[in-house]
Amino acid sequence: MEAFASKRKDNVLVEAKSHISLFHTYFFTLDPDEKVIEKNISKALYMADASAKKQYDNLKETGYFSNIIAGNISQQISIDSMTVNIKSEPYFFRCTGTIKIIRPNSIVTRNLITQGYLRNVARSEHNPHGFLIERWETLENKDIKTENR
Repeated sequence: MEAFASKRKDNVLVEAKSHISLFHTYFFTLDPDEKVIEKNISKALYMADASAKKQYDNLKETGYFSNIIAGNISQQISIDSMTVNIKSEPYFFRCTGTIKIIRPNSIVTRNLITQGYLRNVARSEHNPHGFLIERWETLENKDIKTENR
């Protein structure tokens, strides 16, 4: 049986979407445990530039992560859609999803829209897809539904 090595460009779209999805999962999936939060955020920050670090620092400064721990809150993201333009580098992307914030007495669902660019970098253990998210920004993060538990 003959094996053929595929060229990277054959899988760019698939790998780009996987990178973006994984980054968002690490950044937005949180549980009320400081070590879990630090571990996930650390993984996310290997996949992005200073724009993600800036958002993390802003959330930390406002006490967002402390409130998650103190309030026994869990947060889960679900990616609804993603577009990536692979015609020219860096690759522009837009990601749309929903975040569920599970509190002891309620579940809040938020609509999340982010965008940024992907730049090719060397693959590593911390970044197996070989992309770096740049100029990442949140366009929308608003409550769309609240349910009592």
